Amino acid sequence: MKGKNTLHQTSLNSDFFLPDFWTFGLPDFFLSFQTMYDICCIGHITSDKVVTTNAVMHMAGGTAWYFSHAVSKLDIRYLLVTSLAPTEMHYVNDLHANGIEVNIQPSTNTVYFENIYGENQDDRTQNVLAKADPFAIAQIQNINALIFHLGPLLADDISIDLIKTLAAKGLVSLDVQGYLRKVENHKVYATDWPGKIEALQYVDILKADVAELQALTGEKEVSEGARLVASWGVKEVVITNGSQGSVIYSEGVFYNIPAYPPKTIVDATGCGDTYMAGYLYRRIKGAGIGQSGEFAAAMAGLKTASSGAFMGTEAEVMGFLGK
Repeated sequence: MKGKNTLHQTSLNSDFFLPDFWTFGLPDFFLSFQTMYDICCIGHITSDKVVTTNAVMHMAGGTAWYFSHAVSKLDIRYLLVTSLAPTEMHYVNDLHANGIEVNIQPSTNTVYFENIYGENQDDRTQNVLAKADPFAIAQIQNINALIFHLGPLLADDISIDLIKTLAAKGLVSLDVQGYLRKVENHKVYATDWPGKIEALQYVDILKADVAELQALTGEKEVSEGARLVASWGVKEVVITNGSQGSVIYSEGVFYNIPAYPPKTIVDATGCGDTYMAGYLYRRIKGAGIGQSGEFAAAMAGLKTASSGAFMGTEAEVMGFLGK
């Protein structure tokens, strides 16, 4: 059983649960006494070097960066909890300029990634040149949210104790990629996550790509891997596969979501984070899993049409989706 008070949850629809105080809706005057965010993302902002066949670019990155920009024009109460060095504090200024609320934990270093893409944008080689300090429980102690979306970039970014703490406060969504990364001589390799069984019982929604799912479960078939993750306690298993679309597994049902590519793909960096921003946004607004997956896929598709983070509106995503 998860370490959260299940007596205070009610069903928003047949396949998703949110706290009953959100479902029934508290008036704004109550929220003014204690801010309840719809989504709080926890993750490091990175200083990225992105190498493609066409160009070399230097930019901010990481789940914290791409997810935050992707929700910046959506109708939700949102907070980013991040950590970076003083030398990169201008990244936070950029976030503030786009109306994004940020809670900052000072760090000795900022995470520095090098992402190298080949002709096939689904293929990426990654190097880690610097690491930031891990997140502390004290940093999130007074933060309340309906969904905490965790974007660890490396295995020690977010402890299992921190996941347990968050699970007692709200739903936990996890992009598992950071726990499946082993860094050797600055290069990133896929590895298993020793603490997965203990941690995933506290996770409600898990996102992984196909390669990450195989590393996590040892299963070659997506269907078997998703079922195994669900058996560990995860309610919604979101598996992305680049240009091949995505699959979401929940309560014994598989939802096959097509990809929505633009005419020209420019930059796929941040696609998974953009997808999850769209998915969690639609889920918290009450949409079903299939509808949320389609919206998320369209949002990710739009992101690949240009470099940098996605900052479109819901109307633009729905238009691209053809609805």
